[in-house]
Amino acid sequence: MKPIGELIKEEIRSQERSITWFARKLCIDRSNVYRLFQKNSVDTDLLARISLALDKNFFDILAQRFEERRNSQQN
Repeated sequence: MKPIGELIKEEIRSQERSITWFARKLCIDRSNVYRLFQKNSVDTDLLARISLALDKNFFDILAQRFEERRNSQQN
């Protein structure tokens, strides 16, 4: 499974948004956006802000991953 940071990066690219635009939407520095792309986990408040900025519910993606892991452990 891809890290959450990579999923965010892919979504920005698919929406053809710039890093500058994204950084402004989150009120963070561009360098922090690049650090975000390297992360395996993200604070829930930040993830909520990201989800709103990109109009994509990343919590749903994480919930699907959780269900997949739970189902694989039960089998």
